[in-house]
Amino acid sequence: MIINASNLKAIFINLKTTFNNAFDTAPSQWQKIAMLVPSTARSNDYKWLSTFPRMQKWIGEKAVKALAASSYSITNDDWEATVEVDRNDIMDDNLGIYAPQAQMAGQSAKQLPDEIVFDLVNRGFTTLCYDGQYFFDVDHPVNGQSVSNKGTKKLSVATQAAAQASYGAGRTAMKKFKDEEGRPLNITPNVLLVGPALEDTARALLTNDRLEDGKANPYKGTAELVVDGRLTSDDAWFLLDTTKPVKPLIYQERMKPVFVEQTDPQADSVFMRKKFKFGAEARGNGGYAFWQLAYGSDGSVA
Repeated sequence: MIINASNLKAIFINLKTTFNNAFDTAPSQWQKIAMLVPSTARSNDYKWLSTFPRMQKWIGEKAVKALAASSYSITNDDWEATVEVDRNDIMDDNLGIYAPQAQMAGQSAKQLPDEIVFDLVNRGFTTLCYDGQYFFDVDHPVNGQSVSNKGTKKLSVATQAAAQASYGAGRTAMKKFKDEEGRPLNITPNVLLVGPALEDTARALLTNDRLEDGKANPYKGTAELVVDGRLTSDDAWFLLDTTKPVKPLIYQERMKPVFVEQTDPQADSVFMRKKFKFGAEARGNGGYAFWQLAYGSDGSVA
């Protein structure tokens, strides 16, 4: 093939089309557990997370809630996936080898939010959230007291008692969370999130009529099961409330993934190395919203 502007344009239009088709059809499920927050700057300040807004009776002057002095901000990162196209492959009409790479780049671009959000879950036991505590922790400060959204029990369907001590205890803990005035937050855990190793156990817990000891299963149908291979622990499991306007996790998007290309025959990379380039670029990051909307057990205790 002759290398000229017209041919180069056609080649990279085809690669962009392949990229976009893969992007549009790639599976993604981060939306089930996180909320999208558009970003228009280098970083977003989430100071507003210091207050869980609630309506209350108006007596006298309004009870204005001041935002905490401490700041919780999320800075956007740059993301990319880049593929080189050898000039010889263009000259020799050997371009079929690049279609799979365009597809993989498109799929990876679509799943960038998944990578970010599920990595947040993996790091939830060791990464700080807005109140200065780990997202899953035993001592979140609430009105002078320590409140826990962290457990240690393994998820179990062996007996009714074991199910109550693991999944049941997590549900109860979340439903008892209160605000700074001591009023129940009415948390509704509706998502059970696990990695592949716990899929069968979690599915049995949410769908079987009876547990392994033959007793009735009180937790059938109490949550939607979400399984994701990006969760690295074979033991950890998580309960989330995604029924509120604010979800427990944040995907902050500064720039949606876009297809980019470098097709100038006079570019240094072409002149020195005979390489054209294409790929994807994006800007964004993730973070933690209200810890009260999540419960995590590391599964370290049987």
